[in-house]
Amino acid sequence: MSGGLLVAGTTSDAGKSVVTAGICRWLVRRGVKVAPFKAQNMSLNSFVTREGAEIGRAQAMQAQAARVEPTALMNPVLLKPGSDRSSQVVLMGKPVGEMSARGYHGGRQEALLGTVTDCLEQLRSTYDAVICEGAGSPAEINLRRTDIVNMGIARAAKFPVLVVGDIDRGGVFASFFGTTALLSAEDQALVAGYLVNKFRGDVSLLEPGLDMLYGLTGRRTYGVLPYAHGLGIDEEDGLRVSLRGAVRESVVAPPHGEDVLRVAVCAVPLMSNFTDVDALAAEPGVVVRFVDRAEELADADLVVVPGTRGTVKALAWLRERGLAEALVRRAREGRPVLGICGGFQVLGERIEDEVESRAGIVDGLGVLPVRVRFDRAKTLARPVGSALGEAVEGYEIHHGVADVRGGEPFLDGCRVGTVWGTHWHGSLESDGFRRRFLEEVARAAGRRFVPAPDTCFGELREEQLDRLGDLVEEHADTDALWRLIEGGAPVGLPFVPPGAPSVPGDVGAGAPESRGAAPGPAPQSPEGLENPGSAGSRGQRLEIAGSAEATPQGLEVAGSAGIGQEAEQHANKEAL
Repeated sequence: MSGGLLVAGTTSDAGKSVVTAGICRWLVRRGVKVAPFKAQNMSLNSFVTREGAEIGRAQAMQAQAARVEPTALMNPVLLKPGSDRSSQVVLMGKPVGEMSARGYHGGRQEALLGTVTDCLEQLRSTYDAVICEGAGSPAEINLRRTDIVNMGIARAAKFPVLVVGDIDRGGVFASFFGTTALLSAEDQALVAGYLVNKFRGDVSLLEPGLDMLYGLTGRRTYGVLPYAHGLGIDEEDGLRVSLRGAVRESVVAPPHGEDVLRVAVCAVPLMSNFTDVDALAAEPGVVVRFVDRAEELADADLVVVPGTRGTVKALAWLRERGLAEALVRRAREGRPVLGICGGFQVLGERIEDEVESRAGIVDGLGVLPVRVRFDRAKTLARPVGSALGEAVEGYEIHHGVADVRGGEPFLDGCRVGTVWGTHWHGSLESDGFRRRFLEEVARAAGRRFVPAPDTCFGELREEQLDRLGDLVEEHADTDALWRLIEGGAPVGLPFVPPGAPSVPGDVGAGAPESRGAAPGPAPQSPEGLENPGSAGSRGQRLEIAGSAEATPQGLEVAGSAGIGQEAEQHANKEAL
């Protein structure tokens, strides 16, 4: 029979994603066939699987940690914020429309429980263990009734719950206790214990607090993970509260040549797939910084305009900040600029958008001979090709269709002088291409920078994932963790008052035991979620296979600020 575990957190960014990946890598190294799972993810960092499904990038990273191919089963629901009030809903890897928080939590989310549990059961029928990641905090009592990603899925699957707390933030004991005490008795029965993350110092000084926590809750702490620098692991939206001056950190090594190369990444609103620059940060002597002021571009050897979920909004932001003028000036002066996906689109001559922003025709920056028209169908692809004489692989996630009208071909985009533009994410992870590209940047910037000849991004990523596995193996009670995964939560865990009242109709409440259940048919769309792109009445069943997307009629954008757990991260980006 397959076992499992839900890794929850006291807060967003407590370390759930990396702990889940670390547990997956520890398990696969001991011969366990393991898969990651996150029922509902809110993130602008996404990935395209080989079957053409869009999932959270964190789940793709966790699949790599588990040494398995990522699939849509591992992240059946992905929410991609377009503002602080609405998100695009991606179901089984395909977009099904924009939805407000009020609309999503007004019944649509509950309707998805059958889909996510079907996906989980298919994974459990194939793998020895499934390690689930929660979202935000399981103690968000305002959302418990419709929760399908924390205690809702734990109750449905009868999975034990391990709560992760970030001690570097402070208040970890209060967070552990308060998280437990705000859950209903039925939910508390699955909370097996705690894991401390990002500890600095002498663990013996922490132990009295852990003993007192056990006395207060009757739950043990399964490990204390030390603070680890420079992991550079894909996160959901892990640039913290403010991007200003943030350095994308990976390896620490001296430059191979005489000079360093300075890369400035414009921290545009609704920035997506900023992990594209991780491969640059992995190069010895390349310093990557996120910036939001025009003057911060002055000493940059390369400026990257990254992807965004709001191309027109990003363009307006660049103009308001003076960054647009600085980018145009750089292009005139022959100083390197790279636009990726939405960043490529803003560098073009014109954007016609009746889908994302509905702004109509908007002038771009005009530094590339490209016109972009937004299509309701979303391009999701895993292209391969060549550029600068080297093989390149990438992935595409965009509504904009580029009409390239000049310049030199560059992947699916073009190049004019020292300005490059492409829709391909992940292209810089191709080692030979990245080296040739950096050589051209260094030449144009007048820098005596030389790319290291032996940097392999794939190997570095594997080393980082092994470090996560080492953290779990060396600093957690792995025997006790395995007993949890194999046998479930300990029987007779005490109730911690006051607890939250049990609400009739809570998602997951009263769900039948599902451990070892036979796999059913492929997950189907839940009733009550409409497919705005299909013919027929608004109430008909959603057809997941349809590739067209339209904005659903009757879905209000006004209302609650954000959709579900972890929405506050995206609001932070808007505050830049």
